[in-house]
Amino acid sequence: MPLFLIKRLLSFILTLLATSVVVFAVLEFLPGNAAQVILGETATAESIAAMETKMGLNQPASTRYLNWIGGLLKGQTVLSISYDTSTAQLMAERMQVSIPLAVMAMFLTVALALTLGIYAASQQNKAGDVSVMMFSQVGLAVPNFWLAILLILLFAVHLEWLSAGGFPGWSADDGGGVGEALKALLLPALALAAVQTAILTRVTRSAVLDTLREDFVRTARAKGLSRRQMLWGHVLRNAMIPVLTVMGLQFGNLITGAIVIENVFVLPGIGRLIFQAIANRDLIVVRDVVMLLSALVVLINFFIDVLYALIDPRVKAGHAG
Repeated sequence: MPLFLIKRLLSFILTLLATSVVVFAVLEFLPGNAAQVILGETATAESIAAMETKMGLNQPASTRYLNWIGGLLKGQTVLSISYDTSTAQLMAERMQVSIPLAVMAMFLTVALALTLGIYAASQQNKAGDVSVMMFSQVGLAVPNFWLAILLILLFAVHLEWLSAGGFPGWSADDGGGVGEALKALLLPALALAAVQTAILTRVTRSAVLDTLREDFVRTARAKGLSRRQMLWGHVLRNAMIPVLTVMGLQFGNLITGAIVIENVFVLPGIGRLIFQAIANRDLIVVRDVVMLLSALVVLINFFIDVLYALIDPRVKAGHAG
């Protein structure tokens, strides 16, 4: 196990390093002058030169990259041009919305998908299986932003149970509180979870059906285990490797891909921040946010690899060999 973790950790570090190089190169070597783009066509040569100095563009690319990485390792970030606030503070404030939203959407996805996927597999080719697959197909076909609008019309406009958008904050001093904050995130989480549930339901069904054909399942049935005990106690664990793979990708996607939903519900999350930064041409914020999101995706996949070894000892043994 220690050797497996060391290999995974080295892979994690190298992937982050390669990601930082790609993010820096894409944003730093775009055609045109970044200072000119930010200030506009009417900017004077003196103001452009001052902006280049402020952004560090008067230094060599290698120096800018090392300064950027060194600052990130020390937990230090530069000031945003449009917000005049450090990017670390901006991202920390926005992640207080994006992370709970992703966790809530992931919880809904896993709870629904595992239940529906196992049920569909246990009812293979029967009415229950066909119904679940039909609804999952609808979930795949419906765009999440369109579903978000429908949820707003139903629960906010007609029923008036929930707000149509905005975020009250986690503190009661800000006029919100935990209960109000979770209510504000419920509709966006449902909109995000719909498509992910449809995908994970199909993956779970397929993995469970493959596992049901294994010899140990027949042995468990011969020992007198009920179908429910067999499905939840034996089959699900052995079917979790492909399911975990998709879950890891989905959780990363829920964090990084919620830009449209956060804008529909006017949520001050990380997705809305990067959207605003692009609109304001604030490349400093774009660079740090993209690096943060990339690091989160890599970190999630690292934990998924560790879970592989805990669930299936064959993975750990294979790496040891």
